[in-house]
Amino acid sequence: MLTDNNLVTTQNMDTIFIDGLKTQAIIGIYDWERENRQPLIFDIDMLLPIAQAAQSDDINDTVNYKQVSDEVIALVEASRYELLETLCEAICQHILTHHNAVKVINLKVSKPMAVAETNTVGLKITRARTN
Repeated sequence: MLTDNNLVTTQNMDTIFIDGLKTQAIIGIYDWERENRQPLIFDIDMLLPIAQAAQSDDINDTVNYKQVSDEVIALVEASRYELLETLCEAICQHILTHHNAVKVINLKVSKPMAVAETNTVGLKITRARTN
């Protein structure tokens, strides 16, 4: 995988995932979206090597998915972005900044109330640590 001119290999990478994380946000470009909270649903895959944590059996050697879930909920509920693109970038940067073990993030957000004729619409992005 090539991200920001740095090669990130997924060899010996494992995935800690959070599927279906539900929260609500003020997000969107239309007046009704700026006035009413809407549900958002997140799927987060965090790639990292777990070998050290498996050896030590210590949460400090891995990622605490409850902590990440709480941080994402707090970030989303406090935000007032117009675009999902901006929100997703902020979430990825937060996780990469505060959880050093994470090397790559695959983030999907669904916005089920955005288009009445669909089940959901949304965005998927991948971000990798650059150092």
